[in-house]
Formats: sequence, C-alpha cells, structure tokens
Amino acid sequence: MKVNLRRVYAIILRYMFLFRRSYDRLTDAFYWPVIDLFVWGLTSSYLKSFAPKASPIILMVVSGILLWLIVWRAQYEISGGILEDLWNKNLINIFVSPLTFLEWNLAFITVGLIKIIVSVPFAMLVAYLLYHVQIFLYGFYLIPFAISLTISGWWIGFLVAGIILRYGTKVQTIAWASVGLISPFAAIYYPVSILPMWAQKIAYLIPMTYIFEGSRQIIFQHKLDPEKLIMSFVLNAVYLIATIIFVRSSFKKILNKGLIRLA
Repeated sequence: MKVNLRRVYAIILRYMFLFRRSYDRLTDAFYWPVIDLFVWGLTSSYLKSFAPKASPIILMVVSGILLWLIVWRAQYEISGGILEDLWNKNLINIFVSPLTFLEWNLAFITVGLIKIIVSVPFAMLVAYLLYHVQIFLYGFYLIPFAISLTISGWWIGFLVAGIILRYGTKVQTIAWASVGLISPFAAIYYPVSILPMWAQKIAYLIPMTYIFEGSRQIIFQHKLDPEKLIMSFVLNAVYLIATIIFVRSSFKKILNKGLIRLA
C-alpha cells in the first residue's frame, strides 16, 4: 500500500500543535517522569542506607524508570491518539479525507518517537542531576534496549487501540491500565526469580522482561547474554504482527458498522 508522506506529516503536525499548547500533554511528558524519579530514587537512597555496599540499587531502579518510560511513551501515543479522535468525534472527519488507516497509525508511531526523543533525555538529565546516574553505562546495548522497548510499546498500543475500536470509549481505561498491568511481570526493578512460579511463566512471555533482566546482568556482571536480546526481539516481532492484524481487523469491523456509531 502506497504511503503519502504529506498526509502523515499533516497528522503529525496536528498532534504536535496539541502537544505544544496543552498543559496536560506537557505534564504527561515531563512532570510525571520527574515525580517517579524523585519518589523511587529517594526510596532507593533510603534503602541503600541499610546496606551501604548495595550501591547498584539506585542505578537499577532509576535506569528501570528511564527504560520503562520508553515503553509508556511508545504505547500511549497510539492508544491515546485514537482516544483523542474518539473523544472529539473526529474519526469521520479524518477518514472522509484521503488519509489511510496505515498513514494514521504511522503518524501516531512518529509522534511517539518524537516524544521519546524529547522526554527520555530530559528524564536522563534529571536522573544525572539528582543521583549521578548515567544510563550510558549500558554502552552499545542501550541502542537495542531502546529499540526493543519501543517495539514493545507499539504492540501494546495496537492491542489497546484494537480493543477500543471494537468496544468504544467505555473501555478507555485500558489505555492507562494496560502498561501498569504488564509492569509487575516485566521485572523492571527486581529479578524474575522472586516472582511466584505462575507469574514467572507469564514473565517469560513478555519481551520487556528480557531487557530488564539483561540490564541487571550488565549492572552486576558487566556482560549480557545475547539470548536475552534475541528472545526479546522474537517475541516483539510475533506480538507486533499479531496486534497489527488485530487492530486492522477492528478498524474494518467499525467501518462495516459505521464510524458514527463508535463512541
């Protein structure tokens, strides 16, 4: 299917204008990451006082916050963008234009990447100023970590978007709850081994788990098992393909019913 980049660019501009002029969106991009860094960073500093030799604890928690922010931003720009158009009853206006469903989603993905580029470095700077934590200690691995987590955010966003398109805004809470529901199993701040056995089985089906396990391996052992990266990308590829099919199917379903009935 041919993609018209001018149409994609137009949708990107629309959402970037909203971002620049909305205190809600600015707060979401900058305020909450800083609050998380304050609360969890200070908590880690307090816990470290009980075990002075456990210096990596702050690094582990703060880097977990920064890496998880990538997942959150990538998924929310997809699910949140679709919700925005539903709240404003704007879907009909969008799709009477030549804009295609693929172009619409490409715009969401691009806006998410822009906000990752804006908010994550800002949070990294705050982490360095507050705790002298440098996430660049991961070296080259930071690049595949960021790519894998971004893809994870995409498939979560497509899954949520597909559900919202099928059932309307009455299930909109999953746009915020989905990532929170996954996070305990992703082992962001602790090893998978401390989870109950049934939870461990779920954890190993989640691509982000392998990234966070790998990040701790670098912190404590200064090396990374390549199988963790491979497993993360393989699972991400499977889930991304499946959720793209799902969200496309959901869109076709609402087209058959009529966009005006979606609320």
